[in-house]
Amino acid sequence: MSSGNLDFEQFRTFLEKSCGILLGSNKQYLVSSRLNKLMEQHGIKTLGELVQRVQGQPRGGLREQVVDAMTTNETLWFRDTYPFEVLKSRVLPEMIKASPGQRLRIWSAACSSGQEPYSLSMAIDEFERSNLGQLRAGIQIVATDLSGSMLNACKAGEYDSLAMGRGLSQERLQRYFDPKGPGRWAVKAPIKSRVEFRALNLLDSYASLGKFDIVFCRNVLIYFSAEVKKDILTRIHATLKPGGYLFLGASEALNGLPELYQMVQCSPGIIYKVK
Repeated sequence: MSSGNLDFEQFRTFLEKSCGILLGSNKQYLVSSRLNKLMEQHGIKTLGELVQRVQGQPRGGLREQVVDAMTTNETLWFRDTYPFEVLKSRVLPEMIKASPGQRLRIWSAACSSGQEPYSLSMAIDEFERSNLGQLRAGIQIVATDLSGSMLNACKAGEYDSLAMGRGLSQERLQRYFDPKGPGRWAVKAPIKSRVEFRALNLLDSYASLGKFDIVFCRNVLIYFSAEVKKDILTRIHATLKPGGYLFLGASEALNGLPELYQMVQCSPGIIYKVK
């Protein structure tokens, strides 16, 4: 094996141990494109040298920068549409009927740049507008990501025109955002106030998060090995209350674990109910 391939294998091992992401053996180009600038800034010549440097400073900022660079994924507002419609038309009415007057909690796992939790908050506002008084106890959204820089951006709740053009209708833009200068918008305070952002690696314990009625874990499990995916889904089940729901990405399926989750056809889309 050449030294370049050996370096890449070491990096693949490091990344999987750090955050669970399983890189394909053909992803050298992706790694180079995402890390070139960072390696230049730190005067690092090879991937092998990068891994050595990070392992020599396990709590240093470089490790977080590397993981940030490799886990930052583009996202959009109201991704795939149906999860947010199913939430409003089916899941919320069912939960309100089962537990009237009880505050509901939603977990947005691997929230990236914040579009998912803020979309959830907007969807909840839309539900409240057409179902006055039904959510008196309110809803809390806990949004987690392992990237510190991403979470800081999420908390600011400000987006440029490129981000705003991805899945957001003109009506929602006008209702839920304030202009913040040329080509920038900020999420309005009532939508932000429903969301709490926390740092969390999906490989770590979820105990500090508490219990949830609904979990959105969408478009992240595709990056993990089958074993890690099963472990995460088992531990998510432990955070869900009886009768709670799990939403996965449109291209993700829950293979196995029939003892934990029941598939629910929504046409369009599939969600999973806790057994």
